[in-house]
Amino acid sequence: MNEPCPKLAITMGDAGGVGPELALRVWQREEVREAGLPILMGSADLFARVAKENSLDLPETITWSQLAEIPPGSDGFIVDVGQLDAAAVKPGSYSDDTGKASYETMCAAIDAALDGRVDAVVTGPIQKEAWMQAGITFPGHTELLADRVGKAQGSAPIDVRMMLASETIACVLETIHVPLADVPGLLNTESLAKTIEMAGLAMQRRNRRRGSLLPPRIGVCGLNPHAGEHGMFSHLEEENIVIPAIEIARKNGWDVHGPLPPDTAFTPAMRDRIDVYVCLYHDQGLIPLKALSFDDAVNVTLGLPIVRTSVDHGTAMDLAWKGVASEKSMIAAIRLASELVESTL
Repeated sequence: MNEPCPKLAITMGDAGGVGPELALRVWQREEVREAGLPILMGSADLFARVAKENSLDLPETITWSQLAEIPPGSDGFIVDVGQLDAAAVKPGSYSDDTGKASYETMCAAIDAALDGRVDAVVTGPIQKEAWMQAGITFPGHTELLADRVGKAQGSAPIDVRMMLASETIACVLETIHVPLADVPGLLNTESLAKTIEMAGLAMQRRNRRRGSLLPPRIGVCGLNPHAGEHGMFSHLEEENIVIPAIEIARKNGWDVHGPLPPDTAFTPAMRDRIDVYVCLYHDQGLIPLKALSFDDAVNVTLGLPIVRTSVDHGTAMDLAWKGVASEKSMIAAIRLASELVESTL
């Protein structure tokens, strides 16, 4: 590949987890090279240590300033960001140092995408507790992206949504990393209507990339058992919030179904009738998605001016640096990032 395109930044995630190893294992894969130029972002010393301990090949390391000009004929390389004492890292263990390094790496990747130095960001898994230990207030990648991109645009955090998708199922979340007890108070009709629209637009783009002009079928889950059963098992969240949001979306031309009782929303028969689900809280969407597609699902941040995809699994500390963690989600995230970039060119 003499002129690889797009340029795909692949972040190391938490140094003590599987992220660095997965990045090193996929960068030479033919299917990854076909998707674009893999740019591994993180501590060069840490990547070198992981490569040595796992008998993996190591890309050339370049500096941040060199990222602006791609070396001719490169098959991939490392950009040394995220300060870290690589010798002190313990495989399968996180710390405030690994949290700080993964945060710095992610910030650098976002900035590179905003500056046009890379075309997309594919994120390795972070350890949220490590961020907290390092004094980082963002609970995850999604919230950091919303804040940093918003500040770059001179505004407050932008409105984003998390979509998790595979060939089997796709879910968009209305709320993300919040305690379950807080979810009802965070729901409102205007926000939910926007989430439905963002889910529809995302699936519409996917359908068009695959040559289909069919409108996406959107299923909206209820909050309560049996979608509230007309107030019998609820505080009328479906009647006061969910149904009005569905009506707004329908008036805007979307094919929306719901509110769906959550316990039957994901049965095989329902999945045949729904292209994308709007789920009201984290586990409502992620439990069925991970049960059905743990190895090949991808996390996509909707609403950004840049492309960001991610593996849909955690740091897997128990598998770190052992050569046994699955590469499927990382490769799927890379492929989708490439598709999303090409669809905007």
